Amino acid sequence: MSGVSLSNIKKAYGPIDVIHDVNIKVEQGEFVVFVGPSGCGKSTLLRMIAGLEETTGGTIDIEGVDVTHLEAAKRGVSMVFQSYALYPHLSVFDNMAFSMQIARRPKDEIKQKVDEAARILQLEDHLDRKPSQLSGGQRQRVAIGRAIVRQPKVFLFDEPLSNLDAELRVQMRMEIARLHNQIGATMIYVTHDQVEAMTLADKIVVLKSGSVQQIGSPLDLYDNPDNQFVAGFIGSPKMNFLKGIVNEPRVDGKITITLDDAPNTTFDITSGSATLNAGDAVTVGIRPENIGLEHDETVGPTVLLKPEFTEELGGVSYIHTQTKDGVRVTIERRSERNRIDQEDLQVTLPVRDLFLFDADGARLR
Repeated sequence: MSGVSLSNIKKAYGPIDVIHDVNIKVEQGEFVVFVGPSGCGKSTLLRMIAGLEETTGGTIDIEGVDVTHLEAAKRGVSMVFQSYALYPHLSVFDNMAFSMQIARRPKDEIKQKVDEAARILQLEDHLDRKPSQLSGGQRQRVAIGRAIVRQPKVFLFDEPLSNLDAELRVQMRMEIARLHNQIGATMIYVTHDQVEAMTLADKIVVLKSGSVQQIGSPLDLYDNPDNQFVAGFIGSPKMNFLKGIVNEPRVDGKITITLDDAPNTTFDITSGSATLNAGDAVTVGIRPENIGLEHDETVGPTVLLKPEFTEELGGVSYIHTQTKDGVRVTIERRSERNRIDQEDLQVTLPVRDLFLFDADGARLR
């Protein structure tokens, strides 16, 4: 049985459509992350699952029950918001127990569930404190604990780490991953941070302008993006893109491409099942770690780049460069501490590591 199923979901505000025929299936016990830029519709989708937004069309199913028009309190979901939304005058214990106290559950049951949630989240020593006496990470754990005690069918997280500093975000990512492994609940998590998505998700849903661009495991999306948007969004630093044009296709299944962004650079590549004609515009993509600093025309085309600056981060270095026409290209190097001088670099783009996209951004395979 699937945990959550969204079928042909639409959302409109008056004449403006913001969610377009979204279909997503979340398996029971799966950790799924909705990711995309601001305004892509990921939080709106989450709020529709929670019952905080009405759907304009389509159905929402939770564990085999159609909840599309069911009120939020009856859907069996718990939501953790970007703001902690804690009651400042209540203790940690009472914040976590609040929903059960309102429902007039027995005191023994309330204590047992709050104590268990506090144990899972390592909050046992803080139950008598007020939120103002806690760190940001501890407050977020209290908010998660409040969701745990309700024992929901589905946990919903709406950018829960956005208010934390970088070190706390890393720590909380590990704690959320540990929590999922420990309780095995279905979780849907919204973020604009693709690093969070890559490190937490069993499955990622990439959204753009209210439409699903691709669904898959983190490494599936990284290794086999369906389009240029996904290729550029998943991965840090992002994929490099160079514009090109198709020369006359060859009879051996290959095409010859000349790079507009690196004049006089021409190379052959297999076009797969794609039908391309001479003069067609294409985009060539390559990830920063795949660019070779050595000059080797036997593995792919070589491009002249002008270094701008190098980020030395210890175990990894990022060399930021430009082509002659001003297109930025980032090169990643591991365990190399030789700073690149401000001289031109003749780098190699291995053909086996190149991605090809058509003029509309669709992947050519």
